[in-house]
Amino acid sequence: MDTHNIADLRKSYERAALNEHDSNADPRLQFERWLNEAIQSQIPEPNAMTLATVDHDMRPSTRVVLIKGLDERGLVWYTNYNSRKGQQLAGNPYAALQFHWVDLERVVRIEGVVERVSDEESDAYFHSRPLDSRIGAWASPQSEVISGRDVLVGAAAKYGAQFLLRPPRPPHWGGYRLKPTRWEFWQGRKSRLHDRLRYTQTADAQWLRERLAP
Repeated sequence: MDTHNIADLRKSYERAALNEHDSNADPRLQFERWLNEAIQSQIPEPNAMTLATVDHDMRPSTRVVLIKGLDERGLVWYTNYNSRKGQQLAGNPYAALQFHWVDLERVVRIEGVVERVSDEESDAYFHSRPLDSRIGAWASPQSEVISGRDVLVGAAAKYGAQFLLRPPRPPHWGGYRLKPTRWEFWQGRKSRLHDRLRYTQTADAQWLRERLAP
């Protein structure tokens, strides 16, 4: 691509609309509707979400993780607790998630507080993973500097020989749950007059739905 023309890249969004009457009053149910539509449309990685965290110097960082659970308590993903994101969440438990379903011209943004899931939930998910992924959780010192790929390959061979077919869940690996306090649903529209609906949790744990200017 000629980056000199990047400012000229444009697209007209005309696939769908989002309004107060057709959207669900409960943002979780609205999200489930959109997630199911993303899955059914067979777009790549419909479960991929960008996770934003902040370090002790208030500098943000992002990375892509995969949603692995959703219920009335929040959204769940799994990772290494000692990773950069794990260390940042330990110091500041507030985070944001974003789903971008390009083909559907939709974005969902979610903000809230993060907590670890129970050991039982982490154990259950860990043991549902393919064997290579379970060994990989032991082999990778996530976010640490390593001298080369051979470090990972050697560690995987070591733990594979040690645990064979039954690796336990590492103590440094498990799930996080973001408990939403704010949701925003964005639907691309023609002429950049996009639809944006924001749901904010009130003091009595209800949801206030408001339209935002694009």
